[in-house]
Amino acid sequence: MSQHFTTYATPDTLRSLVDEQANRFGEAPYVLELRGPRTINYQEIAARARDWRTTLADLGVDNGARVGLLVADPLDFTEAFIALLAAGMWVAPLDPTVTLTSAEQVAQRTATLELSLIISDRPAPSDLAVRWHDMYACPPAGHGASKENARDFDSSTGGVLLSSSGTTGTPKVMALPIAQLLHAATLIANHNRLTPADRGLNPLPLWHINAEVVGLLATIVSASSLALDDRFHRTGFWTLVDSLAITWINAVPAIIARLVVLQEDEVAPARVRFIRSASAPLAPALLLQFEDATGIQVIESYGMTEAASQICATPLDGRRKLGSVGPGIGVQVRVRALETVSNDNVEAFEVGNVEIKGPSVIEHYEAQGYEDRFDESGWLRTGDLGYLDDEGFLFLVGRSDDVINRGGEKIFPREIEDAILGLPGVVACAVVGAAHDVYGQVPVLYVQLEGTDRYTPLEDMQITVKEIHDVLVSNFARTRRPISINVVEHFPAHATGKIQKRFLTAGSVPILLEHRVS
Repeated sequence: MSQHFTTYATPDTLRSLVDEQANRFGEAPYVLELRGPRTINYQEIAARARDWRTTLADLGVDNGARVGLLVADPLDFTEAFIALLAAGMWVAPLDPTVTLTSAEQVAQRTATLELSLIISDRPAPSDLAVRWHDMYACPPAGHGASKENARDFDSSTGGVLLSSSGTTGTPKVMALPIAQLLHAATLIANHNRLTPADRGLNPLPLWHINAEVVGLLATIVSASSLALDDRFHRTGFWTLVDSLAITWINAVPAIIARLVVLQEDEVAPARVRFIRSASAPLAPALLLQFEDATGIQVIESYGMTEAASQICATPLDGRRKLGSVGPGIGVQVRVRALETVSNDNVEAFEVGNVEIKGPSVIEHYEAQGYEDRFDESGWLRTGDLGYLDDEGFLFLVGRSDDVINRGGEKIFPREIEDAILGLPGVVACAVVGAAHDVYGQVPVLYVQLEGTDRYTPLEDMQITVKEIHDVLVSNFARTRRPISINVVEHFPAHATGKIQKRFLTAGSVPILLEHRVS
């Protein structure tokens, strides 16, 4: 366990924080490769931030400019990301797994961001309208320039430009100021009781808000260290965690599902204090299975880009409630009536629209057309449905546009998904509404089974499908249970593991086996 924890105050600026940690912790590592020898310590990240300020000035970049960041290597991304934020730039992290080989592709990916410069780890496509800086061909100038010689920018400006995941619709562009990001990072560092003795592990994509705030920024706030991987790799996972003295892990349910079964001679290291689950719902059965198998506590969290990542989280110690994402952490949370004509707060345990407000929550979207998401007092409607209990713990039941209306009866997909995710052999599942001539909509269950692909014999799939069928019949009335179980090889998902249900409803995912439910 980490010791001598002290509550952190929100820093004034990221630049002042980086310089302070460099002075105090010097050669202590900030980020390191999980599967390689490279490390960036606190002195080095401060020096490289100064180098980048000189480079930006040489490039003629104005204060508060919008700069795209297209870099695949985790440590190189971190160096540029922290440096650009510390220089007061608006940074737009771009997905490096998407191949951009033409000016047209770049324009399509960045049209709404209005970038004046893209910093990348690859040469620019020809005929590009926006300026492009290849950071490998022209590395940052200055080579550790002194504070006096480094070019200057207003470090209180800028922030991150991000798009929502777009799981159920058109992505929304958000500008998250640096003060908002640092506030959220400080809340997370305090909630997780991070100290300089801690070392986190982040295998999540750095172009998403979770890894940026929960990983990179909360680590600086607490002067701890963070091991980075390009993505999650199951092979040798616990051995690496042990060898690098990892004390906490930043994960998503899809990763927890891969780790719940220990391989032969595997042991989860006792020094790991907790694993943090985010991005998608975590089935209570899977949570308990993981804790029982590894002895590592799970912190389930709820967040969104609009809140600079974290909204709620289960307690690090003390009482938790299975199925709940915990109370709001520095964020006000309320539940309003489902009927828009009412718009009143609901009673405890009554399902409604989840709304949030606080210093880490945006006040508007960059694009027009989303004004109705905010009320006159600044409360943001998240699009999630859930209920608060009498102690303020939030329980989520699904997205507002995921609710299935079967002849007037509302069915929430998560209650069915949670019942199935605890079954052996089920890797992932999703419930969506299918059109029906009589009832309007009926639920359909999609499942991904362990070790199953297009070459798996149907009779092998049918063993697990029969178990799923029995659970549905035993736990749900005929009017609420899915009409079919569809086995898929894999789900369309974002890099964080969140299933994109719209592709299921569009019928664009191949089905390996369809089983009708009685």
